[in-house]
Amino acid sequence: MQRYFVANNQLNDLNFSISGEDVKHITKVMRMDQGDQLICINEDGLVALCEIVTTSNHAVSGTVVKVLTEQTELPVKVTVAQGLPKGDKLELIVQKGTELGAHAFLPFGAHRSIVKWDDKKAEKKLERLGKIAKEAAEQSYRNVIPKVLNSLSFKQLVKESVHYDIKIVAFEEQAKQGEKTNLVTTLQKTKAGDSILVVIGPEGGLTGEEVTELEKVGFIPCSFGPRILRTETAAMYFLSAVSYHFEMLR
Repeated sequence: MQRYFVANNQLNDLNFSISGEDVKHITKVMRMDQGDQLICINEDGLVALCEIVTTSNHAVSGTVVKVLTEQTELPVKVTVAQGLPKGDKLELIVQKGTELGAHAFLPFGAHRSIVKWDDKKAEKKLERLGKIAKEAAEQSYRNVIPKVLNSLSFKQLVKESVHYDIKIVAFEEQAKQGEKTNLVTTLQKTKAGDSILVVIGPEGGLTGEEVTELEKVGFIPCSFGPRILRTETAAMYFLSAVSYHFEMLR
């Protein structure tokens, strides 16, 4: 069933209303009308089966049939700190990372990042990435839209890391040396409700100096298997491992 995210003031346990671009999708693309049902989710994670009563060019509104108690979120909150990659790879990372359960995305400028974050275009860029996250969250039956945060410098990222319970850095040199246990051991020590910050370098990876700086503030360097992954693949690997550990093995 089609799902739509709305603001808190647009959904309670009795009524709903939808405005903006989703109105066109509901009425023109899905061709829904009075009596049709859809699912709405507000910012607090309230999920409700709703029935349309009225439609117009500007709004769709109706009543709540039933509040749902489904749970589709990872039991831990994973923020993907992604070294700025080339091209549209960040869009792919946000889309697929949302499908796999990421809580937030935090781009940052690494030493080997070829792409630079243009502050003048940041608002438009974040709006585009936010739309991608919203659509992916609706498609994958998420209860929350992941946040896409403004890009930080590497030094700012190091300072920001103090707010997380578990800190992991993907380091391909660990894979080359045959390290296999750090990720497993770290996940085994992680509890439901913990916040995880995973740092992934851009094309070319992180420098040894960057990894050393991260280790000084509590990051655990981990290999993501014996193969060297592309930057746009690493986050997917990690989120899949987290899902397997916390959802499939329980």
